[in-house]
Amino acid sequence: MKTQKIKIMRKIFSLMAVVTALTFVACSDDDSDPIIIESVDFDNDGIDDDVDNCPAAANPGQEDADGDGVGDVCDPTPGTEQPPVDPTGQTVVVNSDISTDTTWSADNIYNLDGRVFVTDGATLTIEPGVIIKANAGSGVNASALIVTRGSKIEAVGTATAPIVFTSASDNIAFGSTAGTNLTENDRGLWGGLIVLGNAPASFDGDAESAQIEGLPTDTDGDKGLYGGTDPADDSGTLQYISIRHGGALIGEGNEINGLTLGAVGTGTTVDNIEVVGNVDDGIEFFGGTVNATNLFVWAQGDDGLDIDQAYSGTIDNAIVVQGGISDHALEIDGPEGSLQGAYTLTNATLIGLDDNEVAGQIADFRSNAQGTNNNILVTGFTGIGTDLNFSNVELDNAGVAANYTAGTLVFTNWEIVLPAGVTTSAEIFDDTTDSTTFEADAANFSSVAPTPPTVGATTSAFAWTYANAKANLGF
Repeated sequence: MKTQKIKIMRKIFSLMAVVTALTFVACSDDDSDPIIIESVDFDNDGIDDDVDNCPAAANPGQEDADGDGVGDVCDPTPGTEQPPVDPTGQTVVVNSDISTDTTWSADNIYNLDGRVFVTDGATLTIEPGVIIKANAGSGVNASALIVTRGSKIEAVGTATAPIVFTSASDNIAFGSTAGTNLTENDRGLWGGLIVLGNAPASFDGDAESAQIEGLPTDTDGDKGLYGGTDPADDSGTLQYISIRHGGALIGEGNEINGLTLGAVGTGTTVDNIEVVGNVDDGIEFFGGTVNATNLFVWAQGDDGLDIDQAYSGTIDNAIVVQGGISDHALEIDGPEGSLQGAYTLTNATLIGLDDNEVAGQIADFRSNAQGTNNNILVTGFTGIGTDLNFSNVELDNAGVAANYTAGTLVFTNWEIVLPAGVTTSAEIFDDTTDSTTFEADAANFSSVAPTPPTVGATTSAFAWTYANAKANLGF
């Protein structure tokens, strides 16, 4: 106690000395002389401590004034350390292209205002827990984030701190993972996330590249192009990403998907992606070779998972949960040019709802579709009888029917939770051309789902999703 009093007295005398010095200088006869304030080593630790700039955090060079074991002479709460400074959660507006390596910090919320392109080989890094809110708009004014060919996005969230893309009208707060004012039926409030790569895609006329769907064709130059010759192309990492309330209209029949992957290569990681309440498709693959795991789509306006232009990667562990206006859970097309390519879809669960029975279909295999569909669980869809108009798995035309006959479109291990009025699993499979053995073969590659089912997605992988909590899915 005596030592502490001595230290305090020494500081008081030092302060008095400074005040005396200042008074002397201020009273100088020469008004032009500058007033100089000298720092003083208040605690004789060899460091000059300007009292006006005394640091608020611990400084090992200062003495322990309050006896808490930390050299923090400015500690306003004697006996305790200063708590860490909380991040601000301030909003950072992003309204221009990103052409140099950039990091979006979890200390902020980011506001997309218009189309923002990652260009010129830059890498956009997004930290876990970042919230990106995008402004409303349609046509050329739609807000979207587009990663161009040769550039990268490194967006690595976690199960407890996912990266959230949502609408500016979402009241989701800083540090949270969900708002309270929007539902799965709030769609088209912004654009979406688009990643473009240099992997092969099969285009009409055998072009090497094309303009991606969802972007204006006359305003962005070649920034909207996708396609190339590198199947191992690397566009970065998307992991634990939740994309909500998007799909703004660009033009008639030209909406933005929740996540668009245009000619993305196998060097890219796509894992644990959720899309909720998008106007158009949930996730669409335009060509490319990227493998994707743990995909979840809920309440899309059009198709859940959409495959086009000879996409030839593997989708493993996916769930589509239909909404009130959803169309197909799966819509699959094949090559448009001479370049061939076949996908693999395995371990998927397709869930229909009673309120979308008028429009909601299970799957539509269309123009030249080629690939393997294995371990698929179908449940919750409605419809009665053969050649169903709505809830069916359909070969849509002669071209895809021919692929089925040729063995380039394959179905194995489908389990069906039967709709009311349906007595066998084969009844939900329909060849609209009646030119194949598809409907008869369905008795061999499909069966009535046991309880519990033995195929489909591993639902526990989606326990982290916003949809799981919002829709009470029990994952």
